[in-house]
Amino acid sequence: MAKHVSAAQQRVRNRLAGEKSPYLLQHAANPVDWYPWGEEAFHRAKEQDKPIFVSIGYATCHWCHVMAHESFEDDQVAGLLNQHFVSIKVDREERPDVDKIYMDVCQALTGRGGWPLSVFLTPEGKPFYAGTYFPKTTRLGMPGFVDLLRQTAAIWQNDRGRVETSSKEITRALQPTSEPSNIGTFVPEIGVRWLKKGYGQLERTFDPKFGGFGAAPKFPTPHHLTFLLRWFKRTGDAMSLTMAEKTLEAMRNGGLFDQIGFGFHRYSVDDRWLVPHFEKMLYDQALLAMASLEAHQVTGKEVFARIAHEIFTYVLRDMTAPEGGFYSAEDADSEGKEGLFYVWTPAEVHKHLGEKTGEIFCHYYDITEAGNFEEGQSIPHMRMPVQAFAARKGLDAKEVENLLDSARQKLFKVREQRVRPLKDDKVLTSWNGLMIAALAKGYQVLGTPSYRLGAERAVRFVLEYLKRDDGRLLRRYREGEAAYPAYLDDYAFFVWGLLDLYESTFEIAHLETAVSLTDQMVCLFWDKERGGLFFTGEGNEPLIARSKDVYDGALPSGNSVAALNFLRLARMTGKVDYEKKAEELTVAFAKRIEEYPAGYTQLLNAIDFMVGPSKEIVICGDPAGEHTGTMISLVQQKFLPNKVLLVRPAGPEGETLVRLAPFVQEMAPVHGLPTAYVCEGFTCQAPTTDSNELSVLLN
Repeated sequence: MAKHVSAAQQRVRNRLAGEKSPYLLQHAANPVDWYPWGEEAFHRAKEQDKPIFVSIGYATCHWCHVMAHESFEDDQVAGLLNQHFVSIKVDREERPDVDKIYMDVCQALTGRGGWPLSVFLTPEGKPFYAGTYFPKTTRLGMPGFVDLLRQTAAIWQNDRGRVETSSKEITRALQPTSEPSNIGTFVPEIGVRWLKKGYGQLERTFDPKFGGFGAAPKFPTPHHLTFLLRWFKRTGDAMSLTMAEKTLEAMRNGGLFDQIGFGFHRYSVDDRWLVPHFEKMLYDQALLAMASLEAHQVTGKEVFARIAHEIFTYVLRDMTAPEGGFYSAEDADSEGKEGLFYVWTPAEVHKHLGEKTGEIFCHYYDITEAGNFEEGQSIPHMRMPVQAFAARKGLDAKEVENLLDSARQKLFKVREQRVRPLKDDKVLTSWNGLMIAALAKGYQVLGTPSYRLGAERAVRFVLEYLKRDDGRLLRRYREGEAAYPAYLDDYAFFVWGLLDLYESTFEIAHLETAVSLTDQMVCLFWDKERGGLFFTGEGNEPLIARSKDVYDGALPSGNSVAALNFLRLARMTGKVDYEKKAEELTVAFAKRIEEYPAGYTQLLNAIDFMVGPSKEIVICGDPAGEHTGTMISLVQQKFLPNKVLLVRPAGPEGETLVRLAPFVQEMAPVHGLPTAYVCEGFTCQAPTTDSNELSVLLN
């Protein structure tokens, strides 16, 4: 007798079961006959004369989960998809090239975008309809997915000419067009105008009550904050510093920050940073750590150093693979509910902390019977500083601070027994580059050895597992498999990390690798006709269009990061070609920057460097020596965003540096003592062996 095979067991045969992406694997048991993105799916669509449905999302996306449960796990929806369409699942983090193309379509057709992204294509990959989340049936004015599938199938059968005309027009609109620059060449006066205009735009949207920019939902956007710190250094405008400080502190004190286990959630659904979208992304941790470190450098305030320490505690504890790479994200949902892992009731707190300590903890973190979230549950957040809270209670502030921290650690251990959200454990080269940069900067500013170690291990991981024998970087690693030729972000962000790690350790190999990968990036991605860098390079899969982005959204763009990399490498190596590339890139996007510079704040950071003044600092001496170390620390701990730092030791390492940066050839220790050479504005000061004099030169 044939053994009965359940529907669930049959569904495991879905084509996604052999993929590595956690997002694709989440759909491996769907009744939908999913294909991964690839030639097989497009061949099948042409063979069967069916349109293609593409669903794009990522493993920790809440509304992706909702649509999956409502529609993709539903037999009625699966039946329609399987009968009338060839269905493709795409992980946007593995294939950002595919996501970018079709997200542009969605935004052009609907005026909005987001995930899940739902796109209908011809068998040739040309889009003719797009949207985001669709409920299974019509609800709250949103078209139902079942009706949409039926209508689309009918149009494909009965009005093919309209579909093909629409798809051709949309595809034509996606093609890159000439974007004439509104400036001939870059001059400092233009750069200053953009910086000033960008600052003014941010100031007009700043929320003076709760911090942040614009109305709810509010996003962290750390490059806004790093730009504001640079504007403060340039102008002394106190408001720019106030905006950065207010926003960082408000985010740290709110529910956007995980008060129990540390780390930032993705964004806040309200204007006061209380209720977050609970997923945690690696890139947010990296970028917010860097913004906090710079705020600490500017202000000297311990609160900003603490934020960085807490972020690194979370990342090194929960987001680091045994081999050294960093995982991508943690989900918002657990046990089918968003935020369940992170919320508390007074009864739970009292049970584990006792009545007295529990009462203080609940009062301080606003954990109440009524709750500040769903179903009487509370998101811990800080409504006032510990000092003010202790004064109200008539208690000693230090004792209260110790009590709260001890209680937090107890509740953290309790929380570890809960069902955890899914961890997206793929390792992305680009996001690892950001975290390498953050940890390296953390080591420079805070001096914590584990941060340097974490950055170094991650670099070794990328170079061992995510670099082909021919030197080409790869995008993603998971479970022993590396895949997909790297994109612009992978190159630019990883080079960023290498440069910061060189300025932390002064191991010449990091600088050599940064130079090599930057040269490779230019060969693979540079637009020889119009300037700037394409997102996809030679060796990436050709798609229906080739995007070239500069907008700095949740992540800074690859072009913005590359511009600053070019400038740093130009100053580090003395090669003017890198500086020319930064200028050509900026000119290529000048029209967009002029219209709305606040949309390009990471690029404004590069422009701030380009405008100058910038400093080139070379210290000749043994990096491990006490006197040399003192000089290095003086440079690292000051807020000098437009500087490069080279250390020339004696011996082979020093000779290698001379080959990379010939201008250091004549720089040597004076009287055998560690010596600092400081140049600014193409003029060099007399070398000094005195740390106090170096401090004056840096100021």
